[in-house]
Amino acid sequence: MNKIYAVGETILDIIFKDGQVMAARPGGSSFNAAITLGRLGAPITFISEMGQDRVGDMIQDFLHENGVDSDYVDRYSEGQSALALAFLNQRSDAEYQFYKDYPHQRLAVKFPDFEANDLVMFGSFYALNPGIRPRVRELLEKAKAAGASIVYDPNFRSSHLAERDQLLEIILENMEFATLVRASDEDLLNIFGVENPHDAWKKMESRCAALIYTANAQGVHLITHNMEIKMEVEEISPLSTIGAGDTFNAGLLYGISLEAYSRDQLTELDRGQWEALIQRAISFSREVCLSYDNYLPVDFAEGVKRTNSK
Repeated sequence: MNKIYAVGETILDIIFKDGQVMAARPGGSSFNAAITLGRLGAPITFISEMGQDRVGDMIQDFLHENGVDSDYVDRYSEGQSALALAFLNQRSDAEYQFYKDYPHQRLAVKFPDFEANDLVMFGSFYALNPGIRPRVRELLEKAKAAGASIVYDPNFRSSHLAERDQLLEIILENMEFATLVRASDEDLLNIFGVENPHDAWKKMESRCAALIYTANAQGVHLITHNMEIKMEVEEISPLSTIGAGDTFNAGLLYGISLEAYSRDQLTELDRGQWEALIQRAISFSREVCLSYDNYLPVDFAEGVKRTNSK
């Protein structure tokens, strides 16, 4: 299996529905994907930062319990670990309030020595924030120079629309680093003002090799320079969609790692190979929507591991 690195923030999600606390879960977009990958037994390392406080201790313990290597997580003493209040609406989609107190020096940790065909996933506002951008860019340059496959999820929500014009250049640069971009219809509407995968691809085709465009119950589209696929998604009644996209990403990374696809191979997959990767990602995303967890349930992950060990 290819080694996988996930880069992103750590946060404690406190989840509310109808004014009541439903759960408190360690989270963050890349963090959620890393936990799923750890539960699947994949070789996953998380690159991040969090405070030397009780919340940070909880998150660190959770990483270890779920098989995620945290050797590249910075524990800072100046500032506190981040919190998010997630308010679920009637569709079980979340609106957030964030509480963050970061130190002046960010991501003060040595980066790994990436190797050819390692997998690196990054995204969200963490990859855009001016306070940490120089370090994220340094990491991406190192990973790309080593020949790693890079997956970018912009996860660009409406709460950042006021900053869109200032951030667009960085978003486009992130797409140029990426081998594959996985973005939701909401992300690309907010970034480019487009409402379908074809218009989105026109904005991106000179910057990356492939786009996976997810549109909830409207299905999943793959567009590359020589292929287009649409896959249907079963309609369900979710308990929470907080970890849906993150777990979809984990499914993609797990499949790529399991098949040991190189960066060059990843840009030349045939229809059947892409469909297998995407179908696994859809099934993972569906499963996480049926719980208040932000990651693949342990029992489901164990079943996947048993199937792939046969």
